[in-house]
Amino acid sequence: MTRLRVLIAEDEAIIRLDLKEILEELGYSVIGEAWDGETALELAGTLNPDLAILDIKMPGMNGVEVARAITSAGICPVVMLTAYSQKSLIEEAIKAGAMAYLVKPFDKSDLLPAIEVALSRFLEMKELEGQVKDLEDRLETRKLVERAKGMLMQKLGLDEAAAFRQLQKWSMDKQLSLKQVAESILRAEE
Repeated sequence: MTRLRVLIAEDEAIIRLDLKEILEELGYSVIGEAWDGETALELAGTLNPDLAILDIKMPGMNGVEVARAITSAGICPVVMLTAYSQKSLIEEAIKAGAMAYLVKPFDKSDLLPAIEVALSRFLEMKELEGQVKDLEDRLETRKLVERAKGMLMQKLGLDEAAAFRQLQKWSMDKQLSLKQVAESILRAEE
């Protein structure tokens, strides 16, 4: 079993050390540590962690900005760690894509559930993104096939079923997808 690779970004060295120790006790591998936002973002891009734990208030780029960049790039789930529990900060973290929010002081029993929830939500999100992409591709294919079918009906005087069978035949004969056949027909017509 591979250990979860974690990036920590916390400007207070003592908290960063405690966090690293707790994570390692829980069986995680801390692969990078940062005390400021810019370094955290740079490390996230180069180390490609499985999880990032970010403090909200850091020098330079704050944790919310780093979380937004990490989540928009799809690198990993983000857990926000902060001493602040104001509703406005929580809302900012959520908008930035944070998957969990932990308020200091924390202990080991707080950290594990936050990590597990963040990982689970991130995987669900990735799966949903994949499903959306698949549906978009299928819709695009259907639109192209319908246009190609219409063109065959008009040019060859076929009914709808016959035009579709012709597309299927060409697809099998040429060992191409229906989408590729439809695209080539539409390109040839242009």
